[in-house]
Amino acid sequence: MPEIVFFYPENHKNHVEYGHPERPERVEVMREALKASDVWDSYPQLEPVSVAAEILESIHDPDYLQRLEEVSASGGRLDMDTYTTLDSWELALNAAGGAVAVANAVWHRQANRGFALTRPPGHHATIDRGMGFCLLNNVAIAAENLLQAEGAIKLAIIDLDLHHGNGTQDIFWTREDVLYISTHQYPHYPGTGNLNEVGAGRGEGATANFPLPPMSGDEAFRSVTDKAIIPLLDRFQPEMILISYGFDTHWRDPLGHLLLSAAGYGACIARLTTWADQHCEGRIALFLEGGYDLDAGRACAQGVVAALLGTDFDDPLGPAPNPEGNSWEPMLHQAQRIWGL
Repeated sequence: MPEIVFFYPENHKNHVEYGHPERPERVEVMREALKASDVWDSYPQLEPVSVAAEILESIHDPDYLQRLEEVSASGGRLDMDTYTTLDSWELALNAAGGAVAVANAVWHRQANRGFALTRPPGHHATIDRGMGFCLLNNVAIAAENLLQAEGAIKLAIIDLDLHHGNGTQDIFWTREDVLYISTHQYPHYPGTGNLNEVGAGRGEGATANFPLPPMSGDEAFRSVTDKAIIPLLDRFQPEMILISYGFDTHWRDPLGHLLLSAAGYGACIARLTTWADQHCEGRIALFLEGGYDLDAGRACAQGVVAALLGTDFDDPLGPAPNPEGNSWEPMLHQAQRIWGL
């Protein structure tokens, strides 16, 4: 069994708008960095699968899917931030299919870990709306396919992007089979992700948000992981961890003010990988969301893949030049009270 499998979105460069931060170079520098570290070509790269219509329509309203296809056919926009091109519909299906392929390979122990360069990204795409650069919710589609078609019963999605994954939360809000956990800068786009957003109906208690103030950094992420995320995983006992990873949490990113380093990101992934090894046969896979500084993308890609493989990583960018704040501590204490941790 290979230690890791990758997914690269062929032809993703056809989804592009001049001057837009969500650009093809994001993916290219990550793949180049993994090639340079002799990782990419040492392990299998998977082809996307064709996602069944019933899976897509379990995640997204059929009217939205039709609208997305129609908007893409004219190269229009879903909103001010979210563009399409003539190829975007097929590329969105390709990204979702790549996410499913990676998740399935890890689930069936055809690979130990998974790392998917899913582009266009997905975690802001709600049941009936694409937004925030996102078209189809790749990680949600991968999770739903595991639940409907592959025999999974309980999964965890952990969102480590700068922005709250409002779409993923929306999709699983009333579900008890998916634990959704998000760390994100707050207040920030899209304005969701408060501590008191915990799910509803049968899904109450299966959504957990950790809104971090600006200037949180490595220590904040380490503490939230160890004192909140890991205990929640212990309580829920998922059969696999799916991670929405966004490298816009890095201190160099132009869209945010969190101060996470590449080494700090890798440390979080290493901790979650250890948990997966101990509790769910090592089943863990990562799916790309945001991240807009190219140097940060290079370093973070190497850092998290090293964490998945259990190898050493020397952070070329180092820690943030600005001192980390501690204003995140009251949030964590309040979260621990809410969750009884």
